[in-house]
Formats: sequence, C-alpha cells, structure tokens
Amino acid sequence: MLRILNKIQRIGIITEPVPEMAEPALAEIGARLKEKIGELFGGSLAIRQVDAGSCNGCELEIHALDNPYYGIERFGVHFVASPRHADMLLVTGPVSRHMEAALRRTYDATPEPKLVIAVGECGANGGEFGVSYASCGAVANVIPVDAVIRGCPPTPMDLMRGILAAINK
Repeated sequence: MLRILNKIQRIGIITEPVPEMAEPALAEIGARLKEKIGELFGGSLAIRQVDAGSCNGCELEIHALDNPYYGIERFGVHFVASPRHADMLLVTGPVSRHMEAALRRTYDATPEPKLVIAVGECGANGGEFGVSYASCGAVANVIPVDAVIRGCPPTPMDLMRGILAAINK
C-alpha cells in the first residue's frame, strides 16, 4: 500500500481537465425545464423509467441524461425507483406480451396527475416489431400516452425537449 501511495505522490495527477460546456442549447432548454418544473411540480419532477421490451438503445440515452455533461438533476429532474413516487413514466420499447400486465400495474401505481411519454420509434409505433404474438406494439396500445419522443434512439437533447413539451401541455 505504501508503495502505491509513494507512486501516486511521485507522478501526481495525470487526468485531463473537464471541458467547458459549449452547448448553449443545453443551458437554454435546461433553464426552461427548470422554470416549468418549478412552476408546475414545486421544483422537482420525479420520473420512473420503464423498459417494456426494448433493445436498450433508448435506456443508454436516458442514462446519459444523468451523466456529468447533461446533469439533468441540476434542472430538478430525478429518476425514482418506484412508480408510487413518480410524476412521469418514460416507457421504452415495444410492449412485449410478458410486460403488458407489469406496465399496466406500474401505470395504475403512479399517482394522479401523471404523464406518460413513449420513447423511441418502438415506443411510438412498435418499431420493426409491430404487433405480433410476442409484442403488443406501441405503448399507446396498452396505456394512455401523453407525449411521444421519436428517434432510434432519441438523443439526450431530444429527450429533454420531449420532457419539456410534455409538461407544457
């Protein structure tokens, strides 16, 4: 252990500095999002993300919202583990038959007023899977949807714009 600490002291910090945020659209959308969330939700919007059978492409982009670059929590958006604590559901993927009942239970467990956003092409219209013996297709075929964020997968900026559009309705 002492050998490692001596090496650290000898070499010093060798990481790169954090780059400056050079995307004005992110700051502008974030400010509008924070303002609207403060007005409608008392400063904090709780989101429960539900994977209803996706390929995980949309989940990667949703998780990117929480990274240091986008940092959506600084705008008052928080992801929660329980639908009972959520104001909004972000549902990804075509709803597979085995997730149909679970998605309905999640929707029922979310307190009113609630918003539901279908994320990605699969959530919007079933994508390349459509309706089949294994898939119910679009999220709207199972539960009511308030907004749709298109893309395969949608970028984190598209997700922020979609969340802002959904709470503006």
